[in-house]
Amino acid sequence: MPRLAKVALVLVAVLAGSIARAELNGQAALFGYDPAADLRVEEAGVVKQAGVSIRDLRFTPLPGRDPVKAYLVVPDGGGPFAGVLWVHWLGAPETTNRTQYLKEAMALAPKGAVSLLVDAMWSAPEWYSKRNPEEDYDNSIRQVVALRRAMDLLASRPGVDKARLGFVGHDYGGMYGMLMAGADGRARTYVYVAAAPSLNNWAFFARQPASKAEYLRKNAVLELTDSLRRATGGSTLFQFANSDAYVSRADTGVPLAAAPAPKERRFYDADHSMATAPVAADRDAWLVKELGLRP
Repeated sequence: MPRLAKVALVLVAVLAGSIARAELNGQAALFGYDPAADLRVEEAGVVKQAGVSIRDLRFTPLPGRDPVKAYLVVPDGGGPFAGVLWVHWLGAPETTNRTQYLKEAMALAPKGAVSLLVDAMWSAPEWYSKRNPEEDYDNSIRQVVALRRAMDLLASRPGVDKARLGFVGHDYGGMYGMLMAGADGRARTYVYVAAAPSLNNWAFFARQPASKAEYLRKNAVLELTDSLRRATGGSTLFQFANSDAYVSRADTGVPLAAAPAPKERRFYDADHSMATAPVAADRDAWLVKELGLRP
């Protein structure tokens, strides 16, 4: 290859890297926060079962906002441990909260994982039907910041290896996790479960915005595929159902195409709840492999 052509290729690569870093910095600025702000962590109690502690916590992601309920699942010993942030779906009332993946987190603890399971804004009763579409933009930004602060809390725990952090999110939990991934970059692996390719897929089933065109314009910066393209440096597993009434087979290809490699997409004989043993077994095996847990 001629020398000038080689130089041109190097310059293109450098420019592409600079653009990618600028985009990441811009997204991080949109979801920016003061990392020195006190999370005001409070512990309401702890339950110990077979070498695992389940700590009932509350923390405040943003000063002046309501605290977030969370469970911190910690194995006995001093580590080093991997860390996993779990975010629930919007579905059955009994699991639309931090309890959804609690048993799974407890099963991973003896393998060397500390887990943080958080309530999201959609854990509030009748959240979807009561939400004001005009507030979606601001609420979405606050939710992403809350997840970034949850990652701060997880990474700050004694014995947690900051180089072995992971994320699991189902449905809305997965979608907001995609937004976090594009701004944060700390996770080494992501698992997205039955996640639609855009928040707009869910935006218009209840109360309508005053202007749909204005709503779409304002929220365009929150497109998930844009965030996924920025989420470099980690592996991704997409888990989808063969019988999902909300996420079509064609939909599943959209986030898959946007996510950087390495990535995998797997389908299961399940519905949108994804509440089958093979889904959990695959997810746990993925986390074991990608985070260096004990088999």
